[in-house]
Amino acid sequence: MLKQKLDTLIDEMISKGIRFPEARREFEKRFLAQVLDRENGNLTRTAKVLRIHRNTLSKKIQEYRLQSRR
Repeated sequence: MLKQKLDTLIDEMISKGIRFPEARREFEKRFLAQVLDRENGNLTRTAKVLRIHRNTLSKKIQEYRLQSRR
């Protein structure tokens, strides 16, 4: 089911002219934002869930201009 949804989304993105760099950036931004929201803005827990360093997360939050409820 998930694979089918992903395949459909990818087909739609390609047909609308969205290419890999834009798709990757948007996916990363939304993925980070959802985990950050799920962890109530706690950077340490968010980084742990994502399995990335907290400094990397902070840089991504700045890059994507996400809100981090500090």
